[in-house]
Amino acid sequence: MTTQKWTEEGTSHFVKVQEGELELNIHYNDVGEGEETIVMLHGSGPGASGWANFNRNIEPFTDAGYRVLLLDCPGWSKSDSIVSTGSRSDLNARVLKSALDALDIRKVHILGNSMGGHSAVAFALSYPDRVSKLVLMGGGTGGGSMFTPMPAEGIKRLQKLYREPTLDNLKEMMDIFVYDTSSLTEELFKTRLDNILAREDHLVNFVKSSQANPKPFPDFGPRLGEIAHESLIIWGRDDRFVPMDTGLRLLNGLQRAELHIFNRCGHWAQFEHADKFNRLVLDFLTN
Repeated sequence: MTTQKWTEEGTSHFVKVQEGELELNIHYNDVGEGEETIVMLHGSGPGASGWANFNRNIEPFTDAGYRVLLLDCPGWSKSDSIVSTGSRSDLNARVLKSALDALDIRKVHILGNSMGGHSAVAFALSYPDRVSKLVLMGGGTGGGSMFTPMPAEGIKRLQKLYREPTLDNLKEMMDIFVYDTSSLTEELFKTRLDNILAREDHLVNFVKSSQANPKPFPDFGPRLGEIAHESLIIWGRDDRFVPMDTGLRLLNGLQRAELHIFNRCGHWAQFEHADKFNRLVLDFLTN
């Protein structure tokens, strides 16, 4: 399904946050109304945004009575750019906390994909009293894989696209991003490439950040036991960006976690299996 009830433009907002000595203008989409708020955090791919990552998931949650916030992390989409020399996970967590403070939102569910999963775990570790439940897809902690050479082939293609943002390199990355590539239309490729090329500063600063710190997503494995929130882990069996055994490490480390694996699914579970994903997460949040 696609979101028709809401539009990106009609839900677009900005909030200013302080990050060290920098004042950052952070973009977010604010959709629906409800007593409970779900924050959706996107991944790190070139041209990514909250709306692009989650447009198949917004309407079922707003229809169920949730307020949905889609945060564009610093360095992506309409948010200000930044060179991050430390933990990107913790940077995003601090920015989210500042944004929630500015919006006077006390407690949230966090749904994070890839980098968004890392950021969700960092947020839960730093601000545990601000979290209700966690949903982690294709990310949540760094570290190596028992079975897959690192960096994974998907990450290599992602980094190549940042260095050389061409249509061919985008298609090369997306070819292993999802399991069934028939859902990837030329319109999707064009929109994504336009988003990439619209912010050259994001591309340049991502490369600078990677050079300054090649491992921006720390391994939270030793600290996962500190997280007592109910957590739903969702993974694609065929994820070629973040190997599935990372999900098993999360399941083993988190205090109150359950794991759902989609077969015939790559790194984008919320897109590839949107209807089942939405029902699964709604059931988790409401029960």
